[in-house]
Amino acid sequence: MDNARVTDAADLLHARTPDARFYLDATSFAAVRERVFARSWLWLGDLADAEAPGSLVPRTLLPGLLDEPLLLARDSGGTLRCLPNVCTHRGHLLVDAPCRRSDIRCPYHSRRFDLAGTMTFMPGFEGVPDFPGGHDHLRSLPFETFGGHGFVSLDPAFDFDSQLAPIRQHLPGLALETLVHDPSRDRTFEFDAHWALYVENYLEGLHIPFLHPGLMTALDWPRYRYELHPWGNLQLGLDEQGGVAAHYFWLFPNLMLNFYPWGLSLNQVQPLGPARTRVVFRSYVARPELLGRGAGGALDAVEMEDEAAVQSVQRGLRSRLYRGGRYSPQHERGVHQFHRLLARCLDA
Repeated sequence: MDNARVTDAADLLHARTPDARFYLDATSFAAVRERVFARSWLWLGDLADAEAPGSLVPRTLLPGLLDEPLLLARDSGGTLRCLPNVCTHRGHLLVDAPCRRSDIRCPYHSRRFDLAGTMTFMPGFEGVPDFPGGHDHLRSLPFETFGGHGFVSLDPAFDFDSQLAPIRQHLPGLALETLVHDPSRDRTFEFDAHWALYVENYLEGLHIPFLHPGLMTALDWPRYRYELHPWGNLQLGLDEQGGVAAHYFWLFPNLMLNFYPWGLSLNQVQPLGPARTRVVFRSYVARPELLGRGAGGALDAVEMEDEAAVQSVQRGLRSRLYRGGRYSPQHERGVHQFHRLLARCLDA
């Protein structure tokens, strides 16, 4: 990776933002896919459909980028695992749709596994030496749960608990599993911009007075606060009365957990290409009577304003006259941290 594109400059006052080529280059995009996303903890969705013993639930990890076929499997004792959804014989997908079974059976040649991933049966392999071996079983992947949500990493480069520590610190009484998913508020947006531009926009409040007039009425912007943590950060928005209007948590590299008085808006950024991004919104409601109020009241309008901005930046980055800029010490510490974490992963 060309270090001129994302530099790990610790000194915020003298650092420069990544070279514009980083947001345009297919080689850089591929490096981020393998060195950042394939080694990070990623949200796999809520687990409501995998609660019963015997549940088998196929999931695709980061569709459009990693496209990794995975399988949630809960055994008779209640243990939930995340396994590859790929047969160890010839690579056929094992489960196409959610179901409940006592074992996992490949529909191609009937290789079978228990719900812990151990191969238990395979026809036509009599006399094969050292069979079954380790590669014939399904490997249980690093998998964690938080408040009814699943997180998985193909090869974690850092500890999952270190990401959750700030949320537990600021919201010690949070019972995330009691929040109710509201499908009517789910949204999926696709737009023409690099995924990192969307994250950068999220990580700074400098643009709020200029881009979000509606949101400004719900925030006491001069008291907007930032906290940096090892693998994420928090933006704390207060209202005019001094109450908390929003906790905006970002978990590296691509997850936003936005806690409002009404509940949680969860946003996952899904890179699709150097200039194409999908963002998935999911809402989990604790107090429906507060929906439509405050900083979390007009999320669709705020999203459209943000998308217009990052698409404009994407177009501007193609200019031959622009290479990179400087950071606002007051408002862009989170952006700087994001770039340093990217550089750390890319140089590892």
